[in-house]
Amino acid sequence: MKIVNLGSANSVLNRFVAQMRDISVQKDSMRFRANMERSGEIFAYEISKTLSYEEKQVETPLGIATTRIPSDKMVLGMIFRAGLPFHRGFLNFFDDAENAFIAAYRKYGKDNECKIHLEYTSCPSLEDKTLILADPMIATGASMYLAYKSLMEKGEPRHIHFASIVASAEAVEYLSKMLPHKNVTLWVAAIDEELTNKSYIVPGLGDAGDLAFGKKI
Repeated sequence: MKIVNLGSANSVLNRFVAQMRDISVQKDSMRFRANMERSGEIFAYEISKTLSYEEKQVETPLGIATTRIPSDKMVLGMIFRAGLPFHRGFLNFFDDAENAFIAAYRKYGKDNECKIHLEYTSCPSLEDKTLILADPMIATGASMYLAYKSLMEKGEPRHIHFASIVASAEAVEYLSKMLPHKNVTLWVAAIDEELTNKSYIVPGLGDAGDLAFGKKI
């Protein structure tokens, strides 16, 4: 698996991530959602550089222009609920893509043991398509891997891009171990070293779903 840390380069993406981390800015849920969406757009732009392209002629009022446009058939996958604004950022750029949706949740057992449960998956055929699976936070990597396994029942993609704003070092190591394939790329904006016993990333940014949409019962 190839790993691309977009946060290691200087760009406006780092400003968006800094605001999402900042507890004083987090009080504005609209800005938090907007920054997630804008981050998704930057991820989409960077991923677009890796796609296949073909020439197309476009008629203008004054003549014919030759340009190159992406030729990949795209599927955008998203894990509920925190991923909604992040997914929209991708969809703003890949507006002709098909979409997949995965409902997943954490369940804590004895000794704060965290298990990931998948409830629902909706997905088109993935055969020979480019799949982007977006989740703004990857703590242990378990939910991303379970979503991946569920989606692979829908066909064999040409390439798989995992996208996350903040991932833990443990999750990156886990996914690298579980997905050593050459046709898998993990895109992140930050990799944080610490993970708590409740599987929260430190320093992280908190619960992305709660910050975007309010606390759940």
